[in-house]
Amino acid sequence: MAKRPTHSITIAELPAGRRDPDEDMLQALVTAGALVALADGELAPVERGELLSFIDRQGFIPTISQQDAAAAFDNRVRQLEDRYGANVILETLRPLAGLSLASVVMRTAERVAAADRKIHRGEQRALQVLRLVLKTLPARC
Repeated sequence: MAKRPTHSITIAELPAGRRDPDEDMLQALVTAGALVALADGELAPVERGELLSFIDRQGFIPTISQQDAAAAFDNRVRQLEDRYGANVILETLRPLAGLSLASVVMRTAERVAAADRKIHRGEQRALQVLRLVLKTLPARC
């Protein structure tokens, strides 16, 4: 299995039309996971662990190492905590909006929400927002 370099890139750094589908998927998964994990006001280590484990077990992005996925998740958490959330969420979910791959993003977010064995009200709202965005967000022209 191919491994990527350990540096982390974001979707905004990839030139339009030259995006890597695995990178798009990684960014969407870590964004959804981070949004849900932070939605109850506390990032539990079990939520981070469930995200990384679920991505790895399901083989969603085999070209990206678990270390790169962890770094991408940690970076996304920092961005969402720093109030860059709305743009980050929209831009990282846009490549998958309306596609069947959006269901993978939702399934992953649901796993993160349930990781601590209780889906909090904030997590329920985050899941609703994710569903709405993935269903209605227009593709970038």
